[in-house]
Amino acid sequence: MTALGDVGSRGEAMLLNGDPGIGKTALLESAADTARAQGFAVFRAAGAEAEAHLPYAGLHKLLWPLRASLDTLPQRQGDALRAALGLIEAEAVEGYLVALATMNLLGAAADDAPLLLVVDDAHWLDASTVDVLAFLARRIGEELIVLLVAARTGISNRLIEACQATISIEPLSAEAATCLLAMHAVGLASGVRRRLLREAAGNPLALIELPTAARTGAAGSLDLAWIPLTRRLEGAYAGRVAQLPPRTQVVLEVAAVDDDADLDEILTVATLLGGEPFGSVELKPAMDARLARLSGSSLSFSHPLVRSAIYQGLGADRRREVHRTIASVQSPGSLRSIWNLAAALSEPDEDVAAALEKAASNGRRLGSAETVVIALERAAQLSPHLGQRADRLLGAADAAVELGRPEIVTRLLKEAADLELNGQQRARLAWIHAAFDDGLRNQVMDASALGDLAESVGLDGHPDLAVRILWSAALRCFWTEPGAAARAKIVTVAESLPLDPMDPRLLAILGYAAPVDRGEVVIRRIERLLEEPSADPQSVRLIGSVAVLVGMFDTAIAQSSASLAGLREQGRLQLLARALAAQAWAAAQIADIEVAVLAAVEADSLADETGQPFLHALMLATRAKIAALRGDFVHSDQLAVEAERIAVPVAARSVLATAEHARAIAALGQGDYTQAFARLLRMHQPNSDSHQLALSYHTLADLADAAFHSGRRTDALPVLARMEAAARLTPSQSLHDALRLARGLLADDERSAEAQFAAALAVDLSGRPFVRARTELAYGEWLRRQRHPTAARDYLRSARDTFDALGVTPFGDRARRELRAAGERSQQRQKSTADILTGQELQVAKMAATGLTNKEIGARLYISHRTVGAHLARIYAKLGVTSRIQLHAAVGKVS
Repeated sequence: MTALGDVGSRGEAMLLNGDPGIGKTALLESAADTARAQGFAVFRAAGAEAEAHLPYAGLHKLLWPLRASLDTLPQRQGDALRAALGLIEAEAVEGYLVALATMNLLGAAADDAPLLLVVDDAHWLDASTVDVLAFLARRIGEELIVLLVAARTGISNRLIEACQATISIEPLSAEAATCLLAMHAVGLASGVRRRLLREAAGNPLALIELPTAARTGAAGSLDLAWIPLTRRLEGAYAGRVAQLPPRTQVVLEVAAVDDDADLDEILTVATLLGGEPFGSVELKPAMDARLARLSGSSLSFSHPLVRSAIYQGLGADRRREVHRTIASVQSPGSLRSIWNLAAALSEPDEDVAAALEKAASNGRRLGSAETVVIALERAAQLSPHLGQRADRLLGAADAAVELGRPEIVTRLLKEAADLELNGQQRARLAWIHAAFDDGLRNQVMDASALGDLAESVGLDGHPDLAVRILWSAALRCFWTEPGAAARAKIVTVAESLPLDPMDPRLLAILGYAAPVDRGEVVIRRIERLLEEPSADPQSVRLIGSVAVLVGMFDTAIAQSSASLAGLREQGRLQLLARALAAQAWAAAQIADIEVAVLAAVEADSLADETGQPFLHALMLATRAKIAALRGDFVHSDQLAVEAERIAVPVAARSVLATAEHARAIAALGQGDYTQAFARLLRMHQPNSDSHQLALSYHTLADLADAAFHSGRRTDALPVLARMEAAARLTPSQSLHDALRLARGLLADDERSAEAQFAAALAVDLSGRPFVRARTELAYGEWLRRQRHPTAARDYLRSARDTFDALGVTPFGDRARRELRAAGERSQQRQKSTADILTGQELQVAKMAATGLTNKEIGARLYISHRTVGAHLARIYAKLGVTSRIQLHAAVGKVS
């Protein structure tokens, strides 16, 4: 196959897609044989319906031959993977850490020989394995690995979607179908032969199996042309099974129900069911009939449809009897025993329901939301008490939100709503209804209603649940505009809860809900918290996030940065994306271009990968803002358009505000001050979708700049007045910096302007170079217009040099034009390393320049060390360097 031939230059994840029986498994077998002949190591796994509820069941099969190499992984990764494979117990397992460990384990194995990973029936893989293999598929390009996945047409999951190439397996041609039928059906009457060719429609399995059914009369379904081919094949298999000796049928019944292929267990269960010893001799008729095969001590079916046919053919009573007997031979209390006991019941049983609830906790520990949903839903069905049933249904719905499955959430909540719920349960139901995508997609509960809900829950004595609900409400204030009353409600409830005043969760809620009215409270408490740094990366992340909204950009960057290592180590990629997003937005606001680029690119990628579409949109808008600051106006517009495409249908204000700001900065950079002013003014109008309360306060400097140059001073004064009023409530550094500049630009006379510019430049802005350069540029422009060119040149020159160092090209060019008008020419800015490299290349270059190895860089960025090496090769070529020492010198020049 092409993918196997390409290994050495690139890896690939390929999907074989087709109907049941079309030949996917045969092609996988052929690929495996070819790979072994070419020196590949082949690892295999297959999904199975009976195992879909077991976390990491598929991964266990795939990686079990490599378990001896787990000690080569970093300890945290190794322990996560050991826990996922059931080798050790762990308090919690983060799925992305398991995925990183898997990638590194396979990457190390590929250093010895190229790998072929064969995954059959991917549509039946457990969700945890799907997530790990999808993670691998997206990063496989630089590895000596081919991932070959087979799945049925019309079924999708994250792994199937992550495959870069798809090969659709088509039915056989008429000629090939005739030949295959002739090979497997000698002596059929011509009429039957024609019928079979027509019914099989080129499906190889049908051409092999249906003739046997036709000869034996085992498949009456052949007389019903409207029955789907899959069911006809199942009927054919069921008919063939019915002709086997009764003892063989018992063994196959057990194998069809059991989620383990272990022959000893299957025979033990068959012995208990049959009342006398069963041995492997019972299998021979099934193997002779090509219905089952034995590999070592593992029994498997020749095709998944055989298992399906047998399982569906069992009556409900017999199925429960088999499940109950399987449970009796398994370790008491084990996950498999619990599942089988649950499947054996037809009446409520609190003991088994409680055991399933414990299994759900185990699934949560292993990071498998799907296991949590399945276990809690079945536990609810077995609950004798309605209150417990409701709690379990709500727990399942909550986990289904994490899965991103709104249809499951809706079904579970409907079942719960039909029960008699208490106040807390009604609160949970309503809150879960509104939980998707921070409430943007389903706004059945607005921020005010969530505030009422949190208050009720808190009064009932559940402060932690109240905090979670309030955080949902506070996030509504970020993405939408709920109004002053709703914001006040959230603040009142938050401050009434029995929380430590320094609790980062409380500060985040207050800052998101009331960034101005509670600005001073939040800022002063953050300053106190910073005196004793926290070791909890989630708490640190929250501080970094809320610091953006209250205008503490340096703190936002530093605290977000401080949370990254812990979040990376824990594999919490969703939160990592949010921490990077806060860092990127703050860095873009103060034109720390290097930090902004690095954080925004990674946050964008992670938000997309972890299913956070509106955070992804926010990062697209932030990247548009960065591109505008760098003078790449075409790319800025493209990014803004894409961000708006995602945000407009749900009116995601923080995205639309950031995109509007990006367009305004681009207009400023191109000298279109009228357009810039119109866009910025719109951001300050509460009824505009591009108005976001917190973010609007950080645009005052740009608005004053645009008003000054477009002659719209009078129109800007109402905004200035509102900002002055806000400044009396909050010590926001961002707001007060902007006000000092705006007062000079919007002053109504020369004397006042001179005094305001002097006051602005008297402040120590050494730690905020962009703010100082903006002020120097404005003052220099004002001085030149007042016919003081000599005095203007000093300020313009300083501003130009700072803008050049920051990489803010449009502002640097503007300073050059003003200098030229003041009688001084400037050289053009020289390109820096940051201008030459892509965002991810710059990220890798910075890390390599500090001395990190390829493996260490890969661990931080969730990519393989081989991918890091490929990046470095491109970096070296672009920069004209050949070593890390030279790279260190080159990266040191980044502006």
